[in-house]
Amino acid sequence: MSANSPAAVVVLAAGEGTRMKSRTPKVLHEICGRSLVGHVVAAARELDPRELVVVVGHGRDQVTAHLAEADPASRTAVQEEQNGTGHAVRMGLEELGGSVDGTVIVVCGDTPLLTGATLAGLAATHAADGNAVTVLTAEMPDATGYGRIVRDASGAVTAIVEHKDATEEQRAIREINSGVFAFDGRLLAESLKKVRTDNSQGEEYLTDVLGILRGAGHRVGASVAVDHREISGINNRVQLADARRILNERVLAEAMMSGVTVVDPAGTWVDVTVTFEPDSVVHPGTQLHGSTHLAAGAVVGPNSRLTNTSVGADARVDNTVAQDAVVGAGASVGPFAYLRPGTRLGVGAKAGTYVEMKNASIGEGTKVPHLSYVGDATIGDHTNIGAASVFVNYDGQAKHHTTVGSHCRTGSDNMFVAPVTVGDGAYTAAGSVITKDVPAGSLAVARGQQRNIEGWVARKRPGSAAARAAESAAGKPADES
Repeated sequence: MSANSPAAVVVLAAGEGTRMKSRTPKVLHEICGRSLVGHVVAAARELDPRELVVVVGHGRDQVTAHLAEADPASRTAVQEEQNGTGHAVRMGLEELGGSVDGTVIVVCGDTPLLTGATLAGLAATHAADGNAVTVLTAEMPDATGYGRIVRDASGAVTAIVEHKDATEEQRAIREINSGVFAFDGRLLAESLKKVRTDNSQGEEYLTDVLGILRGAGHRVGASVAVDHREISGINNRVQLADARRILNERVLAEAMMSGVTVVDPAGTWVDVTVTFEPDSVVHPGTQLHGSTHLAAGAVVGPNSRLTNTSVGADARVDNTVAQDAVVGAGASVGPFAYLRPGTRLGVGAKAGTYVEMKNASIGEGTKVPHLSYVGDATIGDHTNIGAASVFVNYDGQAKHHTTVGSHCRTGSDNMFVAPVTVGDGAYTAAGSVITKDVPAGSLAVARGQQRNIEGWVARKRPGSAAARAAESAAGKPADES
C-alpha cells in the first residue's frame, strides 16, 4: 500500500434503478466489457485499498454473484431496505467491524467513467489538507439540477446546497457535488450515528455528515476532478449510451497514442480489457471484446467482431467473427469467416471466404481457402483443403476427431467422416467421402463410377431447349415442332 492508499473503499450499489426499465440491476448493465459496478471497482482497486466492500440491495443475489467472479477479493454488505446513502455507508462499515482507522473512500456504483487517477487525487488532497472529509467535485458547463459547492475564503467547503434550495448567487456556482467522498474513518462512523431522518424522504443522507463534522469544528475540503464527465451517474439507457461512447473514445485515444491506427474511431467499439501492440490497425465497423489482443502489424476489419481472440503479428482478419480463437503471425482470415471457440491458426495459415472452424488446430502454412467447415480437427503444416469440404464430426450423440497430416492435398467437395486420419503427403480425390484412414502418400478415391446414358435427353425431353441444343451440338437439324 502507498502512503495515500485508503483503509477502505465503500461502493454504493444497492439502488434499483427503475429508470433503466430493466430486469437487470442497474449496476450490472455493461459498457465496454465491464458492468457499471465493475468499472467502479476496477478504478477503486488502483488505490490498493486494504478493504473494499460493495453495499448491495436490489438484485443482491445477482450482484453478489457477479462480484464473486469479477473481483473475488471484494466483500459485500446488504442494505435490506434502501434507507438512504448514509444508511448504506453504515451497512458497509458494519461489514468492516463498525469503524475503520484511516481513510474511507465512498463511491457510487453507477459512475463507470470515474478513474483511478481521480480517486488517487482525492485521497492525496484529503491527506495533504488534513480534512475530516473531502468532497470530489467538478466544474460543470451547466450545473442545473446539481448540488452546488459553497466555499469560504480559505477554500474549505462550508455547504452543499441543492439546486432547488440555492439562491441566485449560489446557482451561478458551477462547482458541483459528485457524491464521492474521502472520510476519516473514525469520524465517519461517529457522525453516521447522529444522522437524522427528519426529511421529506425519511432517509439517512450521507451529505448530512459534512454538516455534522463542520459543526464539530472539523475541516471539510474538496478535490476537483479534471473532467466533469467522470462523475456522471447512469440512470437511464440514454445516459448508458453516452457513457459507452465516452469510455470507448477514451480507450481508443489511449490506443492511438500508443501507436495503434484506428481508421474510424466513431465506427469502432473496444472493451477496456482489449490490448494492442504498436502498428496494429483497426478498420471501420470492428468490435473488439474481452481479452482480445492485436500484435504488432496485425490488421483487423472492416466489419469484424473478435472476442477473447489473439491476432498474431502481421496477421490479417477481414469481415470475420471470432471467439476464443488464436490467429497466428502472418495468418489470413476471411472475408466472411467464422472462428468458433478452440480454433488455432498456425503461422501463415489461412481460413478463407465462407470458412467456419471450431475446436480446430491448423498448422503452419496450411490453407482452408473457401466454403468449408472444419470442426474437431487437427491439420498439419502446409496442407491444402479443397473447396466445399466438410469435416463430419457429429454422429448425433458425440463429437469425433479428424486428423489430416502435413503436405496433404485434399480435393474439392470432400467429406471427412470422423474419426478418420489422413496421413502425411496423402491426396484425396474431388467428391470423395472419406470414411477410412488414408495411409501417408496415398491417393484416396471414394466416389461412385460415372455412367453416361447417351441420347437420354432426346428420348425423355423431346422438343425441349436442352434437346435442341444437343441436336445442334451433334450437327443434326433442330426439331422444328
